[in-house]
Amino acid sequence: MSYIDNIRTFVRVYELGSMSAAARDQRISAAVASSRISQLEEYLSVRLFHRTTRQLNPTEQGNTFYDGACKVLEAIEDAEAAVNSITQSPRGLLHIAAPLGVGRRLIAPLVPAFKNEYPLVDLRLRLSDRKLDLTAEGLDVAFFLGVPEDSTLRIRKIADCPRVLCASPSYLAQRGTPETPEALTDGTHDCLNLRYPGAPEFQWPLETSNGTQRFAVKGPFESDDGDVLTDWALEGFGITLKPVFEIAEHLNSGALVPVLQDTPPIPIQMALLYTHRRHQDPKTRLLIEFMTPRVQAALSGNLSVSEG
Repeated sequence: MSYIDNIRTFVRVYELGSMSAAARDQRISAAVASSRISQLEEYLSVRLFHRTTRQLNPTEQGNTFYDGACKVLEAIEDAEAAVNSITQSPRGLLHIAAPLGVGRRLIAPLVPAFKNEYPLVDLRLRLSDRKLDLTAEGLDVAFFLGVPEDSTLRIRKIADCPRVLCASPSYLAQRGTPETPEALTDGTHDCLNLRYPGAPEFQWPLETSNGTQRFAVKGPFESDDGDVLTDWALEGFGITLKPVFEIAEHLNSGALVPVLQDTPPIPIQMALLYTHRRHQDPKTRLLIEFMTPRVQAALSGNLSVSEG
């Protein structure tokens, strides 16, 4: 298996452009990753990367070998998937990702149940509110809120999640309750915004009497962690836009109060994303079929609470 491990490491170094990043991805040390590349170069009698203290770029031979290496790994994955399908005993490793709020509240509690049902499958759950590249980051499945920009991915819709604009009673007592969406854009109120690398300007889509309109909101606070925004809202620092399932308990307790209910935010789609190839893998299909109805049920429970 050492030669295959060397190829896997080479592919991840090539895709991530960094020895240390590939090492972290494969849960090995940078020294081991470097050693695997050196072993591969020695075996092939070519240099696969140009290395400097600051850059690592593939050579012409590295570019050529990458294409063939991907085909080798795909063939191995297909063969393993075929065996799993025949034996009905799926095994191996699945890398899944989810936004922080989704992962913490909906996905993480289901991981042990999936493992219990399919004990030969190991799961690696990565939580992040930033946009992820499934191929570049070696992910099998990603939960997603919104509409993905990559049209080459397959999408399995889970649900449309209602959202709400809300703030704490202390904030509203101090700053007043907004009467129109324009109060979010003219500096009258502070809006708490989710920011991640490459994010567009903050525009909140609200349903108005003239249809859906986007409002460029303003505020002094932003974070790439949605739960931080919830904490700030609870502490009275501003108004935030959140999926109901993330803050149902705070709405029910009165710690957060809905505002602008006549012009609510449009719902946001929750979906599963995966590449066309990944769906051929039985363990990927099993994960999708296992998670989808359970997440839908959890969302239904949260939504019914919020409507009460």
